Amino acid sequence: MFNNYQQQFQEELKEIKDSGMWKDVGVLEGKQGTEVKIGGKALLNFCANNYLGLAGSEELARAAKEGIDKHGFGEASVRFIVGTSTIHIDLEKEICKFFGTEEAITYTSCFDANTGLFETILKEGDAVFSDELNHASIIDGIRLCKAERFRYKHSDMEDLAGQLELASDKRRKLIATDGVFSMDGDTAKLGQICDLAEKYNAMVMVDGSHASGVLGKKGRGTVEGLMDRVDIVTSTFGKALGGAGGGFTAGRKEIIQVLHQRSRTALFSNSLAPVIANAALYVLQNFDAKFTKLKQQLKDNTDYFRSGMEKLGFTLGGDGKHPITPVMLMEEKRASEMAAALFGEGIYVRGFTYPVVPKGKARIRVQISAAHTKEQMDKALRAFEKVKHT
Repeated sequence: MFNNYQQQFQEELKEIKDSGMWKDVGVLEGKQGTEVKIGGKALLNFCANNYLGLAGSEELARAAKEGIDKHGFGEASVRFIVGTSTIHIDLEKEICKFFGTEEAITYTSCFDANTGLFETILKEGDAVFSDELNHASIIDGIRLCKAERFRYKHSDMEDLAGQLELASDKRRKLIATDGVFSMDGDTAKLGQICDLAEKYNAMVMVDGSHASGVLGKKGRGTVEGLMDRVDIVTSTFGKALGGAGGGFTAGRKEIIQVLHQRSRTALFSNSLAPVIANAALYVLQNFDAKFTKLKQQLKDNTDYFRSGMEKLGFTLGGDGKHPITPVMLMEEKRASEMAAALFGEGIYVRGFTYPVVPKGKARIRVQISAAHTKEQMDKALRAFEKVKHT
């Protein structure tokens, strides 16, 4: 029967290739880090979420191995049967301590945390308000719930206020936003969002994936100093706070307890692997003593690279507060071709095209790490200058 559809898929694949939107896969040969090998070629890596440089560190590898030695390879069960270990309880307590929340629940990823959230706490007669540039996991999670959906213009507080006004009769209202918008590198106007939530009796949910460990004086992300006004924060251990994976939802006690009882991505997925949980616990327990200092290096590196790119005449996205540095090229094929040319120069970055970003907004997303050296950044700047007119 598939033969009836085979030609259709072949034509669709050809269309993707011809448009410059083809997403090839770079296969690492060895550890994640600022220097990687792909296809036998040595490259400087400027496209990972490895903001603090912890992903390939021996320190975290040791913590991960300790997790295996103590708790084994996996639980082979979901949480409510026989998949809850002391490592999960300890990690959830540490998440609460780190972010200043009442309770927490871990997931295998933040994608699972987000897709397991909205249908659990929102029902018909409720309303959810989502920034138009929110991450795909928030969008997909909202699609699963029966609440009325409102999408407000990106970081447009006037538009959000107007939509909250329209939904004044709803039983339960929730504003959902990324803390840092992953494709653009800009930060949410969280203080103003909280103001509107209080005015219109709404809850606030923030995805802190790209902000946790990166922003805020103590590295708690965009929610730092606002957790008494934020009801729910989701985040990941797959970026600054480790690099392997794992996610969580933290917040008001009653909300998290409902998630423990009803969130489908928790109830029907194996619990977080001990190897990841133990490494994540190590990062949180030692963050203030060992890893906060990496934040300043990350900021210095980001400022240095952005300044160099601006001097070369590139148009950059973002607000400059975050190490995500979008190089705005607009044209789909140009983004793909420039990324390929940079690969030839020994710089590994990726072109981002539709449907990851809107049509006509193609870009190369550069991501800076605290582990990048000045020499590595200078090499990247020289490469961008060389391929500028690609």
